Amino acid sequence: MNVRGKHFRTIWVKKKDSSTVQIIDQRPLPHKFVIENLKTVKQAARAIKDMHVRGAGLIGATAGYGMYLAAITAPKNDFDNFVAQSADFLIKTRPTATNLKWAVDRQLTAMKNAWSIKEKIRIAFETAKEIADEDALYCKLIGENGVKIIEYLSKKKNGAPVNILTHCNAGWLAFVDYGSATALIYEAKKRGIKVHVWVDETRPRNQGARLTAWELLQEGIPHTVIADNVGGHLMQHGMVDIVIVGTDRTTYTGDVANKIGTYLKALAAKDNDIPFYVALPSSTFDWEMTDGVKEIPIEQRGNKEVKYAQGFHDGKIKQVRLTPKASRAANFAFDVTPRKLITGLITERGICNANEEGVLRLYPEKRK
Repeated sequence: MNVRGKHFRTIWVKKKDSSTVQIIDQRPLPHKFVIENLKTVKQAARAIKDMHVRGAGLIGATAGYGMYLAAITAPKNDFDNFVAQSADFLIKTRPTATNLKWAVDRQLTAMKNAWSIKEKIRIAFETAKEIADEDALYCKLIGENGVKIIEYLSKKKNGAPVNILTHCNAGWLAFVDYGSATALIYEAKKRGIKVHVWVDETRPRNQGARLTAWELLQEGIPHTVIADNVGGHLMQHGMVDIVIVGTDRTTYTGDVANKIGTYLKALAAKDNDIPFYVALPSSTFDWEMTDGVKEIPIEQRGNKEVKYAQGFHDGKIKQVRLTPKASRAANFAFDVTPRKLITGLITERGICNANEEGVLRLYPEKRK
């Protein structure tokens, strides 16, 4: 992803200082571009929990590097116990995104067979880098696989812009590079296909208005920010050709957990015969759960995110209260879209139906 013409990933090891992991702190965006240093596993965990980083793929990559930071800061006389406790600490930071536990477990498995602390640290570093590199590669492949859908719609419209509706941010900032849902859009631009993106604001943290819009602006892609509840109206009036979203956890049977409000977009798309696709790397699949509505844990965050809004005023980032001070507020961060509402899943291995047979066709090694 380019920021003012310079390529960045969302997480990397600082040059000439392998004890420091650097991230883009997403909280001040789009108003300020801030790079934050992480030197301990507690700092990595806080970055995940307090949403300095967010998005399924980036949470996983940050957890991977968090385990590396745990390894290099662990006391020599209590190394294994410290690393195990750090793993538990990281896993508990956020419950919905499956990439988090997947990355931590991958690190634990990789380090398990090493005999020396020095070797475990080396393996932790290499594994963290592998997790990040895989995430970027898989997102690139998602774009190359999924762009065929946009190409088809463009031909149907005789080259007129394809109107894409997004929800929340499933872009570069949610992964290590490229993004999932946005990977298709970036690939379409690269191939000269005209697109226009409807970016809904995505209350309560406004990750569409703040992050997706900023990304698209950096890449020069035409877009329009809309209030969350406008999507259904646009679909009724033929102003949306396709809905593409990301996901934080998807069951191998095809149910999708994503940012709150995704389910309502899927219902509107179904009612208006508009294709609804979900883009995800394989690390986001849950290979154990079968019923997403009943089984996927839904994170409930603090009510301050609902009662207050953040913005830029007089050169400063400020928060203002929207609600009566004494009013209660609930903050369900995700919802689950049942497989019956989903046209297809776009992965690094190809496109499949949102059901068990479709997913296992792409991932036959997961058959039980």
